[in-house]
Amino acid sequence: MNPKQRIALAAGTFLLLGVLAWLGWWYHSGQGAPGRAAGTLTVNVTSPNDLGPGTLREALFVVAAATGKANVLIRTKSITLKTALPPLMNLHGVRIIGESPGVEIDAREVADAPVFDVTGANTSLEGLVLRNCQAAAILLRAAHFHLQSSTIESCNVGVEVAENASNVLIEHNRFTNDRVGVRFTAPNRDTVVAGNSFIQDKVAGLWAVRGEGGARGGGAITVRDNHFNGDGSGVVAGNVAILVERNDFANAPDGAVHLIGAGAVIRGNHIGGEAPMGIIAENARDAIIDGNELEHLTAYAIMVRGSANALLRANRVHNCGYGIAFVLGDRAHPSTAVDNIIIEPKFNGIDVIGDSPILRHNQVLQPHLFALHVVDFRQPGAQNVRSQPFLEGNNFRADTLQVDNGPVPATARPQ
Repeated sequence: MNPKQRIALAAGTFLLLGVLAWLGWWYHSGQGAPGRAAGTLTVNVTSPNDLGPGTLREALFVVAAATGKANVLIRTKSITLKTALPPLMNLHGVRIIGESPGVEIDAREVADAPVFDVTGANTSLEGLVLRNCQAAAILLRAAHFHLQSSTIESCNVGVEVAENASNVLIEHNRFTNDRVGVRFTAPNRDTVVAGNSFIQDKVAGLWAVRGEGGARGGGAITVRDNHFNGDGSGVVAGNVAILVERNDFANAPDGAVHLIGAGAVIRGNHIGGEAPMGIIAENARDAIIDGNELEHLTAYAIMVRGSANALLRANRVHNCGYGIAFVLGDRAHPSTAVDNIIIEPKFNGIDVIGDSPILRHNQVLQPHLFALHVVDFRQPGAQNVRSQPFLEGNNFRADTLQVDNGPVPATARPQ
């Protein structure tokens, strides 16, 4: 081989190695690019029917058997279900997307079964409209679930979250005219409900109640930055650790927030409309009601009844029928109201009925009747429950106090 041939061979070898190196770099960079997972299966739903090729039912069977992640793209504008779908699962995760915003799934003919029974982890649903579900639209029984930009309308329950679910994010959805929008039965760990609208849900927008006493589990449910309008109750929480923060509530006939048992923090919310009641803490323990604004409610802005060690702090109440009521609390573990401002209640600013709360540094301005009204609880045939609130540093004018059980006790005098 002469020198020219050797040079040509070396140059060709070098060029080939360069091409191979570039191909290797291109392959690996493509694999690592965001949103391009290796082995992702995409299944298109093109039929509006309940059975047959191209249907949602067929797609769920395909993704359940997939060996990698799967996407389901719903390209039809509507789907009418006749029978229950198979459970939604994939060992590697599945994402169901309504390609056209507002893909409608009508479940009026499906009895006693959810539209989506989510049993597999890492499931995401987005851009769907689920309507007329006789059971739950979504039954969640797995971890790492995400529901976004969807509407659930006229269903028994929008999202039913089982006790074993965790790492749940429900955001930017609309729950309207359901019996219950979202329902929890436990303090599901790492769960957030944020930026949703709950409109005219008959019983409650969000229901988080467990039957047994005591809030146990891995953490609190966070409910923040949502809008509740015209629901029976906005939030009902019982024996479940929950943080209700920066939400807007309006026109809830049974009360914007109803608390039972332990584990609730209600902070920084706005509550208004022509509803009778704002926040009701009933047989609650250690509830924190902090920094809320309540206005134009026809009865009580905040009522604490049969409760122990509740803290009402820095709430702002204006133009309501009454401000705050303490009724038949736990004398051994009194509730406390501190730094609250009540402006122009139509009747009394603070009512104390058969209770002995601690009232510090509160202001009642321009009450139409009494700033503070203290009365024993009298039950026919039973012993009276005496009211003896402790007052310190409150802004109550002397002529706006009324104590119906005789002279004002020393512990109830304005300081």
